[in-house]
Amino acid sequence: MASYKPVVIPVVPKLGEKITQDTLYWRGFKTPVQIKEFGSINKIDFSPVPPYNYAVTASSRIHIYGRYSQEPVKTFSRFRDAAYCATYRDDGKLLVAGSEEGSIRLFDISGRAPLRQFDGHTKAVHVVGFLSDKYRIFSGGDDYSSRLWDIPSAAEIVSYSEHSDYVRCGCASKLNGDVFITGSYDHTVKIFDTRTKRSVMTIEHGHPVESVLLFPSGGLLVSAGGRYVKVWDVLKGGQLLVSLKNHHKTVTCLCLNSSGQRLLSGSLDRHVKIHSTASYKVVHSFNYAASILSLAVSPEDETIIVGMTNGVLNVKHRKPEASKEKSQKRQPAYRTYVKGRNYMPKQEDFFVSKPGRCILSKYDKLLKSFQSSKALDAVLEPHIRLYTPEVTVAVMQELNRRGTLRNALAGRDEKQISLLLTFVTRRVIEPRFTPVLITVADMITDIYQPVVGQSALVDKQFLRLQEAIGREIDYQEELLEVLGMMDALFATLTEKRGTSLEENKSNGLTKTLDRDMSI
Repeated sequence: MASYKPVVIPVVPKLGEKITQDTLYWRGFKTPVQIKEFGSINKIDFSPVPPYNYAVTASSRIHIYGRYSQEPVKTFSRFRDAAYCATYRDDGKLLVAGSEEGSIRLFDISGRAPLRQFDGHTKAVHVVGFLSDKYRIFSGGDDYSSRLWDIPSAAEIVSYSEHSDYVRCGCASKLNGDVFITGSYDHTVKIFDTRTKRSVMTIEHGHPVESVLLFPSGGLLVSAGGRYVKVWDVLKGGQLLVSLKNHHKTVTCLCLNSSGQRLLSGSLDRHVKIHSTASYKVVHSFNYAASILSLAVSPEDETIIVGMTNGVLNVKHRKPEASKEKSQKRQPAYRTYVKGRNYMPKQEDFFVSKPGRCILSKYDKLLKSFQSSKALDAVLEPHIRLYTPEVTVAVMQELNRRGTLRNALAGRDEKQISLLLTFVTRRVIEPRFTPVLITVADMITDIYQPVVGQSALVDKQFLRLQEAIGREIDYQEELLEVLGMMDALFATLTEKRGTSLEENKSNGLTKTLDRDMSI
């Protein structure tokens, strides 16, 4: 008796989908870990030194998480109101954060109480960070001011009041200890040099600025606001290099990977877009369940963390390349070397292969035992019909090939008929499924035509199916009309070109004859 062959699921690439090295790389991040925080997450910052813990700022707390921990390893909660923008110093020993009440607090990672408190802002401080000299802090607040602070004395060094709206983002140069940048809701990005009393450059972004980022080289600046991500050349006086509009809602956060070759942007449209910094084209995209407020990538590119408005922290890990190579280079058992090691195969030997064990899916087991109706039920489960509809359609095609599809569709109650019609209505317009689902729709119509009018739910689904097919027919007719017009246009252009060529040839021949006659 021949063994059962599982249903072959056709693999058809989605329209416009192109598998690249970036696609394979970013898909290597595993199923995310979800961590619930107390409020929306406004900042995520990785420690720059091993073991690369990360600080999460949400509500009135700052939680420090280990790379793979799902519970905080430390909590800073000395805030009366909301905390903002907890940021590590380059040595990973100090952490600074702003607050809703306008004060700035400096924490030692090994302790819990604040080492310093900086008072001077009159409204909430949303931006804080360390200058690269490690002894000064810059800040920006809702009082429209940007300030510079001395860590040892906790004194204010200088204050800038050049913005005309909330200052909500900022960053510092890694190369120059005197340069920092702020972005404001007044649509501008300002570059400050602490050795001067005014900003040294102003860049007009054109929308309220939500995030700014300076490339490690210090020559390129990225600003995000509205639906736009813009890249500016600082060395050329703030010249706009490229404007990206790949999100359809406000872009809220930016970050670079460790090599600086990929730029990540998060948005309220629930997507993280990954851009190549060479071509500034989107090479991959992640989709999330809620609007994104903060984003960070670990220094070794092994972890991507996204903070959302619903207070959920989404953590995706990637296996290190070394562990992959180690698993691939696993050595065989000792007996593999010993058993038959010295035997040389001969020409008259027969090789008998041992059949491998085939693990069948649930629907294959039911098809093997000729349970057509139950096999169809198995592929109509939500996790299959919603995420892998090609499996559902392949099983329907197999049932039709066997001649048992009509029996599998018959004898169903109101809820099951509605489920079938919903699936067919949704997928029948996809070219890869249309040939099979048109047959399924015809059979459903033939079987359940006598009960039309007895169930309002089923009648509604039949009407939706009719509308979907009607719309598709109208689209096809319009496309045929357009193709006809294009064919006529191309034919006319070809005729004109041929006529002009003939005229040129005849004119050339006439000129040649005239010249010959004159000679």
